[in-house]
Amino acid sequence: MGSKTGVYICEGCGIGQSLDVRALAAAAAFDPSAVTTGRAFCLEDLAAIERDVAEHQLDGVVIAACSPRVNRDRFRFEREDGTPVHVQRVNLREQVAWSQPAGASSTQQMAEDLLKMGLASEKAAKPPHPFTKAHEETVLVVGGGPAGLSAAVSAADAGYAVVLVEKEQELGGFARFLHRQYPTMPPYHDLEPLALDQWIAELAEHPRIEVKTQARLRGISGQPGAFVAEIESGGARQEVIVGSVVMATGFHLAGPDQLAAYGLGRVADVVTSLDFERMSAEDRIRRPSNQEPPRRVAIVACDRSADRDYAPYAGNVTSMVSLKQALYVRAAYPEAQVFVVYEDMQAPGHHELFYRRLQEDPGIFFVRGQVESVETNDSDTVTLVVGGTVMGAPMTLTADLVVLAAGMLPDSTADGGEPPLALQYLQGGEIPTRPFGFADSHFLCFPYETRRTGIYTAGVVHRALDLPQSRRDGAAAAAKAVQVVEQAAQGAAVHPRVGDLGYPEFFMQKCTACGRCTQECPFGALELDAAHHPVINPNRCRRCGICMGACPVQIISFPDYSVHALSEMSKQVSMPEDDEEQLRILVFACENDAYPALDMVGFHHLAYPATMRVVPVRCLGAVNSITVSDAIANGYDGVALLGCKAGDDYQCHFIQGSELLGRRMTNVRETLDRLALESERVQVLETTIADAHRLPAVLQQFADGIAAVGPNPMKGF
Repeated sequence: MGSKTGVYICEGCGIGQSLDVRALAAAAAFDPSAVTTGRAFCLEDLAAIERDVAEHQLDGVVIAACSPRVNRDRFRFEREDGTPVHVQRVNLREQVAWSQPAGASSTQQMAEDLLKMGLASEKAAKPPHPFTKAHEETVLVVGGGPAGLSAAVSAADAGYAVVLVEKEQELGGFARFLHRQYPTMPPYHDLEPLALDQWIAELAEHPRIEVKTQARLRGISGQPGAFVAEIESGGARQEVIVGSVVMATGFHLAGPDQLAAYGLGRVADVVTSLDFERMSAEDRIRRPSNQEPPRRVAIVACDRSADRDYAPYAGNVTSMVSLKQALYVRAAYPEAQVFVVYEDMQAPGHHELFYRRLQEDPGIFFVRGQVESVETNDSDTVTLVVGGTVMGAPMTLTADLVVLAAGMLPDSTADGGEPPLALQYLQGGEIPTRPFGFADSHFLCFPYETRRTGIYTAGVVHRALDLPQSRRDGAAAAAKAVQVVEQAAQGAAVHPRVGDLGYPEFFMQKCTACGRCTQECPFGALELDAAHHPVINPNRCRRCGICMGACPVQIISFPDYSVHALSEMSKQVSMPEDDEEQLRILVFACENDAYPALDMVGFHHLAYPATMRVVPVRCLGAVNSITVSDAIANGYDGVALLGCKAGDDYQCHFIQGSELLGRRMTNVRETLDRLALESERVQVLETTIADAHRLPAVLQQFADGIAAVGPNPMKGF
């Protein structure tokens, strides 16, 4: 904490009716230079804080009022010289006044403890010094398909230079092979021509875009604002400094390895949807076996349960492709019959109108079921056996030509042994992917980001998309790429801790060169030097603190967030001795899910146990096992580690924080065993941001379990 700190205790929103604010001020008065109470610091009393900052040149402000998740913009202050004032928030509204009985001694004690914890955190904090080095504003776009073209033009229109790298000789990606696209405008009835030539011309005419075709990336190193991209084109290599990267490397269709059950590669008259697009574009829809026009065509949506094992997310596109290609046949051969075989037809939104148009076509028949076998027969046609039909019994279809609407597999990993981005990162050369190869780090909250800060995905490398969706995706990814360039110029973090200026510091004299921090960092922000010590790339860092939690000798800290600060906060709590009814439970709550869920408990005027004291943490992965062990050694009867769900169905904003803490719990349990203490005293509890109504019962169950175990025998030692 700086030399001058002001403390402001709000009485509004029911705080004054629930707590003795004067007693709170007295509890705070031992340390800060000023304690001020007010009825609404977010409104008219805000001027009092601004006046004190100006008159007394405060460098720290502690505001005991509402949740730190609200009024963030109002509680930002600067001194006259522009130096930001560090603000520490103490949550008296949601997590005390609104969730505990008014006027109760336990409520007052909780408020005093939280205020002292906030003061301790402020005292341990130092003002961060942002990483501000020379930065480059150029955006690198990798891939010249619809998403890449859109990303390049969008970034250039925003005023940024763009370098687009395409491995093929021509731009356009997969769209170059398409004949038509399904309707995008009312009345959603007829197929539409592609505007690919227009998109390419728009890009070619843009003065801020440099295009490199037949080019490949041979390496990307560095960090946002200063990526070094090595590009090979025409046999020569060139280094380009760029600020951010949009990865729009596209996809490939499933082939014989995935579609063998449908006869692909074995039956001559079975082709993929890509083969059929080429036939249609050349106006040569023929049977490959004899070049005769087909009279009966079966279009298979390839959406069996087995298909979902390799391409589970493509149905919204492949269903529409099947419908589109049925019209290709009807347009080329009006007398031909088309059978669309599907298990789950997906025609979302206005596409339902297009689907209805095909249902009314007398030459198109829809067969719901699963293709069980595809074989040739004596008459040189193809026989399909379809099971699980609405008729209850298998159905046999004969066709001259079978078209497979194959799933879309993202080109996000190694292509012929070469990663598409060739990252020069300690953690590997490829973008980490989720199952099935899609590159992302948190689909729900940040759909364009990857686990490599400053590198964003667009198009089908991100998720299965059609042409209009890919175009929108590219523009949105470009917006994020522009944002990270601006944040890098300020030395500020991006999602989810947008604007955070601090980054990890290392006390290298104690470093054991174990490398755990470099391996556990979800975003590849740490590299190793020649002595195997960690080296931080500040603009890659998301400020989650997982490296801090990983370090076994606790040498990693942030200016305003550290193991020392967490420890000092826990020491401020009143610790009743020899009183089984006044146990003390420390709750480490992650700020992205658990802490907001606790806020919502108060918002709904529900209650959680008064024995608990909540310490917000950036991520459960930032909690060092030694911190937990120390809390028990210092007398806490229990420690609850409240965070988001781990595992494949993850919800952690920092990818694997909860999972990493779960692994570290082994060390905590070993410590408890050495102290002859029950392992039940420390538990990891899962929650989501929407669990407000369930959470009080979860916390009460944990508190009841601690009560059954009894007080910590180390209390008072």
